[in-house]
Amino acid sequence: MRISDIEKPSVHYFQGNFAPVQEEHSNVLCTEVIGTIPDSLKGSFLRIGANPVFVSSEDAYHPFQGDGMIHQVRFEDGKAFYYNRFVETEGHLAEQEHGDVIWDGLNTNPELAAKYDFSKNIANTHMVFHAGMFLALQEAAYPFQLTLPNLDPVGEVDYSGKLVNPYSAHPKIDPRTGELIGNGYSVVQPPYCSVTVVDKEGQLSHTTTVDIPRPVMMHDCAITENYTIVLDLPCVFDFERMAQGKSMLHFDESNGARFGLLKRGENGDQIKWFDVATCYCYHTVNAYEEGDWVVVDGCRSERNSIGDEEKPAPGDRSDLPMLYQWRFNLDTGKVVEKALDKEWGCEFARINETWIGAKYRYSYAARIAGDTLESGFDGIIKYDMETGDSSHYPYGEGRLGGEPIFAPKPDGQNEEDGWVIGFVRDEKLGRSECIIIDAADFEAGPVARIVMPARVPFGFHSAWV
Repeated sequence: MRISDIEKPSVHYFQGNFAPVQEEHSNVLCTEVIGTIPDSLKGSFLRIGANPVFVSSEDAYHPFQGDGMIHQVRFEDGKAFYYNRFVETEGHLAEQEHGDVIWDGLNTNPELAAKYDFSKNIANTHMVFHAGMFLALQEAAYPFQLTLPNLDPVGEVDYSGKLVNPYSAHPKIDPRTGELIGNGYSVVQPPYCSVTVVDKEGQLSHTTTVDIPRPVMMHDCAITENYTIVLDLPCVFDFERMAQGKSMLHFDESNGARFGLLKRGENGDQIKWFDVATCYCYHTVNAYEEGDWVVVDGCRSERNSIGDEEKPAPGDRSDLPMLYQWRFNLDTGKVVEKALDKEWGCEFARINETWIGAKYRYSYAARIAGDTLESGFDGIIKYDMETGDSSHYPYGEGRLGGEPIFAPKPDGQNEEDGWVIGFVRDEKLGRSECIIIDAADFEAGPVARIVMPARVPFGFHSAWV
């Protein structure tokens, strides 16, 4: 069934600003700007998300499944140009040719799947620019390369066949070495986890497997100058549940929760595990070393109801991610945990990426409007990780946004020297905007609000190139 044929959608993923768009645009000048776009802002702000073309049914759809689409605002000489385009993987193009869904879980047509491929790379989660390659990422597949700014497809990247598992949705670039470090995981068979290092030239220089007892959703990782941090948390894949007609993915506290620290270049059997209080963490913020301690900051929730039949009751904040810190002592094995914000829920926290893997001061997070992620994001929180203070930029009534990104100033000397950029949807005015905030003058709000020439649906992650 084609999405555009649904006249009155009943599922909220197909309603309002969650609804996918089908029209593509290229290099459209944004003519309406409230404020002034800085002349020195040069580059591309990109946001990726799930944008399905076909579904088997409304009720069966999950937003993790939708075709990848990238929305891009390219800045040049104080002007902004808009692009949006599907990530044209082989799976996406095959379904366009077929005219309907091919890959549909247990209902996948085996003959069609065999004709094209046995899985579909939807490439809809995150993006990274490394070694001259712009890659769209999804943790169940290989990276998919595209060109900039036109977003033309190049193809999957398997690093000369050396990838052990599908690649991470959130690899990290070490600004000191230029290496791209990430984890991968398998749902089907052990080894369930791997850690991979790609050098600054784009060559896979090291990969190793890490033994974990069960397949878990390992959405993110973190790095320090010397370590990769692996998150083995209780969001597990369970085929017995799937056989019972339930979600294969669910939160199982009996799995335990632990962080693994693996020194870069070492084999997986050298990993050091640290047990932590039961929790889930979709996204880390940053990590760094401080003497014998490794410090990891992230957005932590008490649990994760993904796949569970019962969702949290109103007022239950157990699913609400909040800023949190874990400290691991490499000498003694001691673990210290603490909440960094006990009031506001947040997700998608980003930093000036020159400080990845190093002690840093500022992060910029999407503020959650209510008690669950489904509430949407109603503003941005700037955290001062040194003082514990925070500043808020609320979008305003009837306005929701997504993940902010930090774009450094070309001549910046300090961590704050740059702009915080993001998309906002204004339902009252019926328009999408791209906002630009000077990070050093955060509370002053946007220096520019760019009215988009087309609707930009809510999505997943952002990048700056």
